Amino acid sequence: MDTTSASYGRLVPGIVGMTLVGSSVTVSHGLVDAPLFTTQAVRYAVATVILLVVARVAGARLVWPRGREWLWLAGLAITGLVLFNVAVVRGVAHAEPAVIAVAVACVPVVLAAVGPLLERRSPSRQVLVAAPVVVAGAVLVEGTGRSDSVGVAWAALALGCEAGFTLLAVPVLRRHTPWGVSVHATWLGAVLLTVLGTTVEGPSAVRELSGSQWAAVGYLALMVTAVAFVLWYSTVRAVGAGRAGLLTGIAPLAAAAASAAGGTGAPAPSVWAGIGVVVIGLVAGLRPRGAREGQVADTARLPAPDQAPTSAHAG
Repeated sequence: MDTTSASYGRLVPGIVGMTLVGSSVTVSHGLVDAPLFTTQAVRYAVATVILLVVARVAGARLVWPRGREWLWLAGLAITGLVLFNVAVVRGVAHAEPAVIAVAVACVPVVLAAVGPLLERRSPSRQVLVAAPVVVAGAVLVEGTGRSDSVGVAWAALALGCEAGFTLLAVPVLRRHTPWGVSVHATWLGAVLLTVLGTTVEGPSAVRELSGSQWAAVGYLALMVTAVAFVLWYSTVRAVGAGRAGLLTGIAPLAAAAASAAGGTGAPAPSVWAGIGVVVIGLVAGLRPRGAREGQVADTARLPAPDQAPTSAHAG
């Protein structure tokens, strides 16, 4: 396999993962009336069991966190799995869903700038230029919406939490691998959400789930959590957070496609235009620049296990 093909091959897991995330929007609509924290707690608990079983069958080596690895993994679970859900739910009470979606769509810019620093590399000029293009396309796909100042604040928190889901995994990916990071993130998230669900919604809230909602939770646990998490972190580890971050632009495209397939009609012209812009940004940002660019994953210096990266996040 030539260098270019190998470079693009490393992106395939992330592409599939983001497609699963985006296409899950239709399934998630069935959980609008379900108790939020309890539902998410069940989702991540089931995903943990699935991951443990599949990891054992696949022969993946799982290790227990040590030292400051607990901080990175707990931070990942708190931001990416717990606070993100809170920000979305509270945010839509003050802003139209498109506002939250647009904020989350800005993730490629954050990952392009901060991700390489955590990996002890300089940000790629190619990725930095392409990231705003991907964001612009995602905004066209998602549309815009009305909001008040509180809604903007929740949207900003959602953006930070979504970025944290990737950035906080970087320092522990080498030792724990995508399997380990996924397992520890899901069980930690399940514990935190169980506490929230029991406190806010009551211990009997799980009985409120209908058969269709249980089916939706099962799909989210298997495909959008267990499968998508491992695929996503595999690409982050292989190509770096900066380049992988561009792939988040695929999620709104998959969401638009799933909505159209679900009978909501053909996408509007602005959506088609946004899809084109996202594709242009992805091609520009992910195109290897010779052999050296194609081998970036092999030379990237991920922080050593249990060692703080030399960046602003190290405190």
